Amino acid sequence: MSKSLKQITLRVQSPEGTKRIDIDPTDTVCSLFEKVYEEFQLNSFGFSLFKQRNHKDELISSKSKSVSACGLGHGDMLYLAPVNGTLLWNTPTTSTADSNPVPMDVTPSTSKGLPSTSTPAASIPVTVRPVTTTEIDDVDEQLWKMDGKIQRKRDEKLCRHGPNGCCVHCSSLEPFDENYLKEQNVKHLSFHSYLRKLTAGVDRGKFLQLEDISCRIKRGCKDHPPWPRGICSKCQPNAITLNRQPYRHIDNVVFENASLVERFLNYWRSTGHQRLGYLYGRYEIHADVPLGIRAVVSAIYEPPQETTRDSINLLPDEREPLVQELAQKLNLRRVGWIFTDLIADDIKKGTVKHVRNIESHFLSAQECIMAGHYQNQHPNPCRFSPSGIFGSKFATVCVTGDDKNQVHMEGYQVSNQCMALVRDNCLVPTKDAPELGYVRESSDKQYVPDVYYKGKDSYGNEVSRLARPLPVEYLLVDVPASTPLTPQFTFFASDNVTPFPVENRLVDGQIQEFTSLCTYMQQFGPDQFLEAISDFHLLLFIMTMDMLPMKDYMSPLLEAIRQNDRQKALEWARSEHWATVEQLISATTASPPMTSQSVSFGDDGSSSAGAGIGIGAGTSSSVTATSTQSLWTCPHCTFLNPAELGSCEMCSLPR
Repeated sequence: MSKSLKQITLRVQSPEGTKRIDIDPTDTVCSLFEKVYEEFQLNSFGFSLFKQRNHKDELISSKSKSVSACGLGHGDMLYLAPVNGTLLWNTPTTSTADSNPVPMDVTPSTSKGLPSTSTPAASIPVTVRPVTTTEIDDVDEQLWKMDGKIQRKRDEKLCRHGPNGCCVHCSSLEPFDENYLKEQNVKHLSFHSYLRKLTAGVDRGKFLQLEDISCRIKRGCKDHPPWPRGICSKCQPNAITLNRQPYRHIDNVVFENASLVERFLNYWRSTGHQRLGYLYGRYEIHADVPLGIRAVVSAIYEPPQETTRDSINLLPDEREPLVQELAQKLNLRRVGWIFTDLIADDIKKGTVKHVRNIESHFLSAQECIMAGHYQNQHPNPCRFSPSGIFGSKFATVCVTGDDKNQVHMEGYQVSNQCMALVRDNCLVPTKDAPELGYVRESSDKQYVPDVYYKGKDSYGNEVSRLARPLPVEYLLVDVPASTPLTPQFTFFASDNVTPFPVENRLVDGQIQEFTSLCTYMQQFGPDQFLEAISDFHLLLFIMTMDMLPMKDYMSPLLEAIRQNDRQKALEWARSEHWATVEQLISATTASPPMTSQSVSFGDDGSSSAGAGIGIGAGTSSSVTATSTQSLWTCPHCTFLNPAELGSCEMCSLPR
């Protein structure tokens, strides 16, 4: 087949071989790139063409410049090379895990009261969870079925109708009514009220789509080489103007009882160091806010961390999957995180300094980035989003001093705009001003859209300003945090009982070990097993005990705790697995330094041995027979112990 006399043939050499491209000299260089793309069957335009073998004298794609204008003639050789290691050819993968790597949970660095790791904030991975099948939360399903109307009583002064009539003064209001929200001092719409507002038109929300903001360049554009060599209006993300979010996904964070927070604050009281914890609880309908949602906190889990008076450094947590499994079996979920920023003012009066106020900051930029990172990890399922997720219910609680110098809790969320900036790695903190963030500038590796916020100039006029720097108050959404007047108890708590130590606390008297379990269990009677075992930190310790892990046998017990069934708990206490633990407790407490009363949870009085051996049952004959020896060797760790000890001083196992 003869070629046109006007066409020329160019040779293009690539790592996969050499091919010939027939092209008209008057065609644009962009057409040449498209023909190379089709001839080599590439999957991306992430390549460059060079006139020299050493990848010099690059050929720039252009829609205005012709092939002949670039000095190319018949038979010339071009060299193809990928840009930034782009994979130009589809390579088969042996497993889905290779093609979809799981992102690491890395938290950014901090300056005060926040976790940090050795990984800098610039390398925070994107934590996007694609949702194929939307699983709506139960509380969202319940609220969607509710009418949401605000009922009003008959006004005796304005209503002129009978008791069964209705007028504009007593008719029900929509949940998004602005005047009512102002009267009730509700600062933000609940998310479901916001949805009702969007679906209240004539179309009833038929064309409503809630899409998250994207700060990335759209992939697959064939009109130009990839960034930084080219960009167009079709793939370029839009500029962002930050607005204060009118709604919030969570309307209140309530701790079941005050002892939860007191137990968390005891670490700061004893060491003076800051502390971080994850909030585990559930979501419920908030009756005080129209179509509102509140997070009810039942337990606070404290991950491994290194703390000082000014910082918190999170460490890798090997037990996190077990914590998630334990919470799931107890019908709990992670609903937020809490951290302290407390500075003692007057130790005698017990006051703390008021450092977070309108003159300084409420949340620092680093804390906003951290909150956005966690909210991206816990997205909110939404039926109106094409991706199945929109926003997050994950809350942030800061324990700090109030204007009266008392310990006070403040709750926040960051806006969906902040979540997008954090997800796409566009927002970083400033060095010296905690109240200011900074939007990155575009580089060869990343394109960052322009971000603006509304401010006032010296004449009081509202103007748009570039978010370099950015006041983080544009990113915050207030969420009240408190404890109820009537306390609730998912887990047992009493002022007369010393609670079991909290995990990951390297402080004297607060370390979880087997002797701590013995001391704790001695505080309960034989019929109080459900109260004794109903403690989140104790259950986690029992699941992961070094001497006898109980993880595989605890499902019936967790079900009994979830249902608050005392009889089921006592039946589990009579099992052989817990009987072994009771024997170890009995042997440990039988030594002279730790004498105690005899308590047995599994004994029903029918036997005096085996499963019925209780706590502190008495000194065994083997211990008495060998008490005259000067030293004895632990059969577990070979440590030499004094004769008067009934348990090993090194590993705490019974003699």
